[in-house]
Amino acid sequence: MPKLEGMKVFSGSANPLLSKEIATELGMPLGRLRISRFIDGETYVKFDESVRGVDAFIIQPTCAPVDTNLVELLILIDALRRAVGRRITAVIPYYGYARQEKKDAPRSR
Repeated sequence: MPKLEGMKVFSGSANPLLSKEIATELGMPLGRLRISRFIDGETYVKFDESVRGVDAFIIQPTCAPVDTNLVELLILIDALRRAVGRRITAVIPYYGYARQEKKDAPRSR
């Protein structure tokens, strides 16, 4: 079993059930945070516990709506960085846009 001291797992809003199952498998609770939307649709993140000096793992697939979930992941990373997390790892079980790098037609870029 890996050393879990100083490690926290956080969930984005794209798949909280998967995040909960991962945390349960690791034998630890999910990290506490609030994700809300401003009236204009912008995302707001607030951690409800200290993340200073921890190894933080953010579980957030970029499934539909891809753009919204990707931006939320970036905001979560930024919020952790500003809160002085020691190391931040994004766990992306499904990565949208991964297929766009393949050429599917002549003369496409």
